[in-house]
Order: sequence, then C-alpha cells, then structure tokens
Amino acid sequence: MGSIVAIGAQWGDEGKAKMIDYLTRESDIVVRYQGGANAGHTVVVNDEKFVFHLIPSGILHEDKKCVIGNGVVLDPILFIEEMEVLEKKGINVKDNLVISDAAHFILPYHKIIDAALEEFQQENKIGTTKRGIGPCYSDKCLRIGIRVGDIMDEKYLKSRITTVLKIKNLQLQGTYNEKPFTVEEIMDILMTFKKKAGNLIKNTQTYLHQEIAHGKKILLEGAQGYGLDMDHGTYPYVTSSNPSIGGALLGTGLNSVNVTEVIGIAKAYVTRVGEGPFPSEADEEAGERLRVNGNEFGATTGRPRRTGWFDATLLKKSAMINGLTQIALTKLDVLTGFEKIKVCVGYDMDGERADDVCLSRYYKVKPIYVEIDGWEENISKCRSFEELPINCQNYVKFLEDEVGTPITYISVGPGREYTFKK
Repeated sequence: MGSIVAIGAQWGDEGKAKMIDYLTRESDIVVRYQGGANAGHTVVVNDEKFVFHLIPSGILHEDKKCVIGNGVVLDPILFIEEMEVLEKKGINVKDNLVISDAAHFILPYHKIIDAALEEFQQENKIGTTKRGIGPCYSDKCLRIGIRVGDIMDEKYLKSRITTVLKIKNLQLQGTYNEKPFTVEEIMDILMTFKKKAGNLIKNTQTYLHQEIAHGKKILLEGAQGYGLDMDHGTYPYVTSSNPSIGGALLGTGLNSVNVTEVIGIAKAYVTRVGEGPFPSEADEEAGERLRVNGNEFGATTGRPRRTGWFDATLLKKSAMINGLTQIALTKLDVLTGFEKIKVCVGYDMDGERADDVCLSRYYKVKPIYVEIDGWEENISKCRSFEELPINCQNYVKFLEDEVGTPITYISVGPGREYTFKK
C-alpha cells in the first residue's frame, strides 16, 4: 500500500480538513507533517463543527490512527486544551494519537518574540498569527529548540531549558523590554504535558515505516498552502515551514518511494490571509460577496480573509513543484449566482507576459483574466458531476484544462455528504 499526500495548492484555507476527513475513509493512518497552531482546520459532521489546530482531523474516525509528525511545532498548552475539548465531545484522542519525539515545542517566549517582531517590522508586517511558529522554527535551526522527546529525561530537559533561557531572557529583556522566564515556569508547562500526554510520544519515523511494511495506507496532511511555502512561496510573506511535497517527506521521515498519489486541494476561487501579493484579488464588491458567501473568516484568528478569483497560473506552478496527480476542488457552491466568473490565466508586468516572474517582483504583476459564464442553480444537492448545471461543468472543465491536472473530487457544501468523486 502507498501513501497519499494532501497539499494545500493555493495560499491556505482551501478546505483541507474537510477533504482530509473525506479521504481518511480510505486510509489507516493520518499524519500532520508541518506547521503548528497557526493553522485552523474545520470539519462539519452532522451539523456539528470541529476546529482543529494541532490534532489531525482524521481523529474523528474511531478506527483510524493519527500522528503528529516530527515536522510539526507543538504548543503544549494549546494541545492539551484541544485534546480535552475533543474528549468532552466523546472523541477518543489518547487511544488513537501518536506524537513524534522529534517534534519541537512552542513555548511562551516564542509567542512573545513573535508578537514583538511583528511590531518591529512596521511597514513590512508579515501578518503572523503570533502563535510563536516562526521563532520556534528559528530555534530549531539554531539548534536550541526543545523537542518533545526531551521531556522523558528531566535532568537533561532542565539543562537544555537553563541554557536556552540564558539566551532568550537576554533577548526578551534587552531587545523587547519583556519579563524574563524562570526555568521552573517552563518546566511546569512541560511536566504538565508529560503527565497528560507523555504516553503518546513515540519515534514516529520508525512507526510509520513499520506500518507501511504491514500494508497500512497512510494519508499525509499539511497545513497552510503551496503559496506560503518558505522556499517556493511569496517570500517573505510566507509561513515558517514547507507545506509543499518536500515538507511532507521531511516532516514524517517517509521517502518518495512511499508516496503514490499527491492530491492538491484548491478552492474554486482563491483566498489569502495576512499581507503579501495577491494578483487575482477581487475588487471590493466581488471580494465581499465571495467573503460572505464562503464565510471567509480565519478559524484560528477570526480575521476576514482576502478573496479573489481562481488563479490557474498559481495552480500550474503548484502542480509542477508538488507533482500533483489530481486536484480536489472545494467550495464550488460559493460561486453560484455570479453572472460571470473570472479566471486568472497569466500575469502581465509592464505590458509583457510574466507568468514566471521572480517571486520578489510578484507584487508588480497584474492578472490576465478569462471570463466564464456563471450559473444560478443551487448545486448543494448535486452528488455527481453530471448533476451540476452545464455552465458549472464547463467551469470545472476549463480549470482542469488550464491547469493540466485532473480534478477528481468536488465539494459543494460544508458537510461530509457534500463531497463526491468526479
């Protein structure tokens, strides 16, 4: 059995959790491979909404195992809160979840530094969620991070924290005029995590390879999207990790031989959170209509998302970099009622075609649009491609032809029952 990687193919918020929930039915194990609590994944089951930040959304399936991979940065306080909320709703987390001993902890000083850095940026704010993601990944690269497995040896953990706080407290006090932390404060947080979740910790790299050897099918779940990738996205307006295919392998310990399918999840239009270039951003009237129809407000921050028309050029690059074998198209129903629907098929810069412009100049491009006839019919009850109105079918076919990757799944509403194979 092979592994499937589900990747956000745009700028995040593509409906990954809903599609992961759908794809989990055919999988044995679901793995979150990067990011942290800056991601908000929403799943609606029987009209009940579940919002996930760290725990894979596959946890809603009682017979599936879920894994938080080594590429994730884990906030121990938020994790315990999320686990307890799910358990109160009757979701069995402790028996079905494994946490990598190589994942890194987000600690309180990371959040303070994250917020302070954003304020220091002034005119060049990134639009961070201030959840400590960037500073935690920075510490990982600086080799001063605290890993989940460190809590199993309290003497070693204390020595690591003592060393780290010598650096962090100087930074907090000297640069940001913030209160320092004591070793005891950080130890207390991590020992609470150990008490409540210590038995979930495992070498997940070995675990996943063993499960593959036993014929298990694994689904890899990323956070954010390709356009926010640290290396391939619109730097510096990116996340602090790699949501793309490389991050899936690095964040789990699996290899390319293990992967048989790469599914790109894309909205039928596009949204973006925070700052950064957005070539196909809609005008105020159309943008607000998309935002209201699609309920485009962040699951983590609650802030309104920027909205725009489908960007086929972005999807082509995403398909190329990630090796997409198929696309899952979500929120198609949001476009109902538009007389004309725009699709960005290329970029113009200073009067010349610039589809492959350097990302550092991405903010200068203007979209080249094609207009497609819209539809008025309510498509939320459609359960096959053939049931969709002809103009809706034509829109999907146009996207498929323009991107050059087959659209194999379509979603026309928020719940599980609104998704079907094309």
